[in-house]
Amino acid sequence: MAVRRRQRLGPGGGRALLAALLLLLLLCVWCRAAAERVRYAIAEELGRGSLVGPLARDLGLSADELPARKLQVASGGKKQLKYFTVNEENGNLYVNERLDREEMCGESATCSVSFEALVHNPLNIFHVEVAIEDVNDNSPAFSKAALELEIGEWTLPGARFPLERAQDADVGTNSLLTYYLTSNPSFSLALKESSEASNQPVLVLETALDREKQSSFDLVLTAVDSGEPARSGTVQVRINVTDLNDNAPVFSKGVYEARVAENLPAGSLVLRVRAADADAGTNGRVSYSFSNIHGTITSLFTVDSESGEVRTAGPLDFEEKSKYIFGLEAKDGGGLLSHCKVQIDIIDENDNAPEITVLSLTSAVPEDAPIGTVVALLNVDDPDSGENGQVSCELSGEAPLSIVASSGGSYKVVTSGALDREQASEHRVSVVARDRGRPALRSSRELAAYSAYVAENNAAGALVLRVQARDADAGANGRVSYWLAGGSAGAAGAAPLVSVEARSGALYAQRSLDYEQCREFTVAVRAQDGGSPARSSTATVRVFVLDRNDNAPRVVPRSAEAGYLVAKVVAVDADAGRNAWLSYELVQASEPALFRVGLHSGEVRTARAVGERDAAKQRLVAVVKDHGQPALSATATLHVVLAESLQEALPELSERPAGAEAAAAELQFYLVLALALLSALLVLSVALAVLARLRRAGPPAVLRCLGAQRFSLAGAAFPADFCEGTLPYSYNLCVPPPARAVPEAAWPPPPPVPILSAEELLGGDSCGKPSPNSSAVTGEPRANPDVPQTRSARCLQCREEAAGAAVDREEREEARSATGSPARCGSARSLAGQIAVSAARRSAVVLTVQITAGGEEKEATTGAGEPRVL
Repeated sequence: MAVRRRQRLGPGGGRALLAALLLLLLLCVWCRAAAERVRYAIAEELGRGSLVGPLARDLGLSADELPARKLQVASGGKKQLKYFTVNEENGNLYVNERLDREEMCGESATCSVSFEALVHNPLNIFHVEVAIEDVNDNSPAFSKAALELEIGEWTLPGARFPLERAQDADVGTNSLLTYYLTSNPSFSLALKESSEASNQPVLVLETALDREKQSSFDLVLTAVDSGEPARSGTVQVRINVTDLNDNAPVFSKGVYEARVAENLPAGSLVLRVRAADADAGTNGRVSYSFSNIHGTITSLFTVDSESGEVRTAGPLDFEEKSKYIFGLEAKDGGGLLSHCKVQIDIIDENDNAPEITVLSLTSAVPEDAPIGTVVALLNVDDPDSGENGQVSCELSGEAPLSIVASSGGSYKVVTSGALDREQASEHRVSVVARDRGRPALRSSRELAAYSAYVAENNAAGALVLRVQARDADAGANGRVSYWLAGGSAGAAGAAPLVSVEARSGALYAQRSLDYEQCREFTVAVRAQDGGSPARSSTATVRVFVLDRNDNAPRVVPRSAEAGYLVAKVVAVDADAGRNAWLSYELVQASEPALFRVGLHSGEVRTARAVGERDAAKQRLVAVVKDHGQPALSATATLHVVLAESLQEALPELSERPAGAEAAAAELQFYLVLALALLSALLVLSVALAVLARLRRAGPPAVLRCLGAQRFSLAGAAFPADFCEGTLPYSYNLCVPPPARAVPEAAWPPPPPVPILSAEELLGGDSCGKPSPNSSAVTGEPRANPDVPQTRSARCLQCREEAAGAAVDREEREEARSATGSPARCGSARSLAGQIAVSAARRSAVVLTVQITAGGEEKEATTGAGEPRVL
């Protein structure tokens, strides 16, 4: 199949596939660049409210996300904030003030306005750049209403007289000028190439002049730009024919340069120009004036017509403009002109303290917030240049917070340690910004935020919050007034939601608030004293709108047509860029063909008309995925009730909790049952293991002893005499009968057990005396076989016989000691060592030995099995 596909594609298909992959790669690169910076280009002179671009859509925000993300324009500069605004309803960027490129950027070839777009939940900053394109809205203009020239009648044809150039405030092709001169046989117009943007118009004398025939000429010089449509400007050229003046003024330099510091007082000397004229009298008297200038030059500089001194007429500001270039002309009494260029560079001084703007501030931080949680977002801007504009920020105050520099002059205040509310419920810190100028300038801003909670449907004019600022000064210097300084309290073109009373600092609601439309907003309140210069401080007020039960539940009617809006699934991703692009889809539904969900909006709508056969209760499972690698997802379950009215849907709504409770109870029952079965199996396994171990090891000693008693019915037999030994020993030998086939549970009376003496059992020699009990007892049954002899009776009998045997042994020892006869029997200990059990009865003999020595009794028992030697 793969080979067939390659053959089917052919060369053209391969190239198409390669082109598609290349296009996809370029699209990915473009999307990555677009995520970093959004650029727009608009023409100048757009009116207020003109659309710049769909900012929210370009940032990847849908219209449904706007209320939660709170998109707004935020910038450290004051100028950028007044030019543009963001509509909170649709997220479009609009022009807030008429844009004049020439006023904003002057003669710069490019003009753009950069600012930051701030979004919340999660907090993020996007850099936006709007390029202002020039339109041909300025006509060429001459600085003088009329140009006057004096040409001597002796001037030869071909003489050239420079004329004033027109000025066009536009840039690019809109400022390229072409000059035209009214037709006259005595004069023509030529253009002198110049290093500057436009050429120099030159008046060329074509024929010799005769003052007696014509003493003056009136011509019109027209300058036309290259814009669409073209604009033009004219100036009158008046030529007076005079007598001989053969020397024009000559400047000592073609370009005069000077460097001055900004903020010079008015009237300060900048430089001096000088031109010399070799003529005498009035023809050699030179006067100076501006040439080829615009209005701002005359408001900043003056030139003395007699001395040629150039002085300041107004304040010079490096931040407004760092270089000024204009022309001067010298004119002698005969009307001859000469031109020079003056270039003045402005030296920056550290005259601007850093400006701190709080873009976002979190008033409450949970004490379990992890290290690195963003508390505030700041923007610090210093209009100065070089080291004077390099700013460093730090935090003052004892708090587990730190400040981290970000891009574009932004700073983040983050937590640097663990927070403990029991130790400190709040922290007051100030941000201190210093530049590197000499002397260094600093500014500080306290991170303070107010929070207010207002229930929706409030009355207009209701008190929201009262802010208060203190000033340690007295009199007018300590009199504080308040006003709104910005924030997200109102959309573009809409009235603000709150107002502030100037004297008390009380914030009042301007209109009724609706939780479903606006859940929270921020207001910047500025407090300023009455001193000179006035000092101010800004605080951020965050207003939260509380919800009330003012909306009835919506029921999906059975008459709903296709496309009926059922619900909306809203998901938030804390990531940024492509990782935060979300898509929705249905993964499970009671009737899959009945509902559909918007891929990017999350809106759940009916895919077809609801029918009578559709179940009253529907269950939908929606999944939302991001576009990260790997993609992460989350699910949401929706329960939909189909009914014509709320009363009809109430039974269905009440059944759902009961069903859920029954399912939980059933699950709990099965869990308990499984636990009981496992416990029973465990106990049974332990019991079987114990029984198997006991069976392998045999019955315990106690059971063996007790079990032997039921077969031991004979009394104890003792040897008649001991030849030697010091301690009396008695042995109770119990010999059971052979095994029988009768079941053990019947336990019939055992047959009489023969009673043997110890000597007969051990096979040892007698001590010369026959046993008194051996002949009488052997082979005879007991007197009462039906009454078994108990253990206590046997022990008592043993003790009595042992006492009698001890007395007999002492008597025999006394007799032996008197006669000196050797003992014929071994010691009692050797006798004990010879105790053995007959091999024929080895497997069924139970031997119980009671040893009495010194008032103590010891008992040892051997069970069935291999005999033990005592």
